[in-house]
Amino acid sequence: MADHPSSASGGAAVDAAAVDPGSGYCPATRTFRSLRPHVPLPPPSLPLSISHYALSLLPPSTTSTAFLVHASSGHRLSYPDFLRRVRSLAVSLQSSFSLAKGDVAFILAPPSLHVPVVYFALLSIGVVVSPANPLSSPSEIAHQFRLCRPAIAFSTSQIAPKLPRVPRGTVLIDSPEFDSMLTRHGDGAAAEAMPPSRVEQSDSAAILFSSGTTGRVKGVLLTHRNLIALLAGLYDLQPERDASEPHPVALFTLPLFHVFGFFMLVRAFAFGETAVLMEKFDFVAMLRAIEKYRVTYMPVSPPLIVAFVKSEITGKYDLSSLQGLGCGGAPLGKEVAHRFREKFPHVEIVQGYGLTETCGGATRILGPDEANHHGSVGRIAENMEAKIVDPTTGDALPPGQRGELWLRGPTIMKGYVGDDKATAETIDSDGWLRTGDLCYIDSEGFLFIVDRLKELIKYKGYQVAPAELEHLLHSNPDIADAAVIPYPDEEAGQIPMAYVVRKPGSNITESQVMDFIAKQVAPYKKIRRVAFISSIPKSPAGKILRRELVNLAASVRSAKL
Repeated sequence: MADHPSSASGGAAVDAAAVDPGSGYCPATRTFRSLRPHVPLPPPSLPLSISHYALSLLPPSTTSTAFLVHASSGHRLSYPDFLRRVRSLAVSLQSSFSLAKGDVAFILAPPSLHVPVVYFALLSIGVVVSPANPLSSPSEIAHQFRLCRPAIAFSTSQIAPKLPRVPRGTVLIDSPEFDSMLTRHGDGAAAEAMPPSRVEQSDSAAILFSSGTTGRVKGVLLTHRNLIALLAGLYDLQPERDASEPHPVALFTLPLFHVFGFFMLVRAFAFGETAVLMEKFDFVAMLRAIEKYRVTYMPVSPPLIVAFVKSEITGKYDLSSLQGLGCGGAPLGKEVAHRFREKFPHVEIVQGYGLTETCGGATRILGPDEANHHGSVGRIAENMEAKIVDPTTGDALPPGQRGELWLRGPTIMKGYVGDDKATAETIDSDGWLRTGDLCYIDSEGFLFIVDRLKELIKYKGYQVAPAELEHLLHSNPDIADAAVIPYPDEEAGQIPMAYVVRKPGSNITESQVMDFIAKQVAPYKKIRRVAFISSIPKSPAGKILRRELVNLAASVRSAKL
């Protein structure tokens, strides 16, 4: 797979005077430059893994601090204990399984204190981590296996039966053997350090699964340099911590296999924070955890903010410690944000925009002034540049004009594993990533998401590809044709809705269609509405005219209101 130029410095040199200081727009290149200060990165030739880089940023005052806390059991892992386990596991994996740089490890497990140890140990020795949703169906897992080609897998005794065979076997993280690997090499003077880094920044670090801009699930290949660049920017921007402020405690309701949860875990470690992990999300349990552990910060998706606004039981818990929510994964409605601020005036919502293909970060909001720029997902992140491109003409557009957002910078993925065609369609020869999102940037440099050019459905921040569900629907003998569209939902943002053409003589029902899909996919991909139709509207080339179906669903919905 070819590597692409991926830094803002990759473009032509531009006189700073030619860049509009308000919007960051440069008429000469028709690009938007970041209004954030440039953040220097480690020299590219320096061997450095994301694990080692995060460790280099760790404040020295964490010797007695808990890094990980299991929300329900209360079990804790201090920073020194965490580092001892990471080192011991890294050495054990190298000696017992002959794992080497470039091998891929597939991880299928619910959140636990073990998962972050596995991540950091593997990353420290150059093994590529590829975490997946433990609720995935066997067919989905088989597809992910074909993409990432793992040498080893990590799972639990309950979930492991879903996994195909791997060359070096599956390590059960709830087994006595795994426990021994965590302590076998934990003694000695260097016990609290990681093994010396032999990892190049350009080496692959993670394969995270995403539907990409089109089609079935893809494996997004991120390098150590990608992750280092994102972490360096966040570290550089963090304000000096006041000694009188409470110790930062982050509650993770997000899955650790998702790019948002995956990276925020690395960030929490580098910043010396305490991360409270929920094994299974429950709203009341979350409120109880905020109160019990004095949580100060939570990375969340918009549906959770809706739940905060609509719930009548939040007042039964002491949420006074909560200072901020980092919102990502899907756009947050302006009205919902306003209602949240009215109910929780002491909690600041910080929105951002990103894709798995950008390590989850591309824009961010800094400070209360920017947070009041309602409807925006923030300004272009440090070291990044953007273009707004007319989807029809391909022309780059000035501020205020709507077009597809293109991004370039050091956090842009290397590509999609095993899919050079999709990579070439998404990243051009100059390193620009086509996001598939219809956006505009205003005169002050704030990015606004208008709509998605791509056809992905965003269910509670998860990406659902209509083409994948349509493929499954077409396999049903009672279905002649089908199309899947996003249907608006206040709680989830969008839900998958299917328009189905019955085979002649078939009496298949709505519940039968939904049950047929539910048995084959992860819960967030379930079809939750079905309508029957005589034919699916298509273009002369055979492409589904999805917009017509979206409009049809909207008209039926409004007629019922």
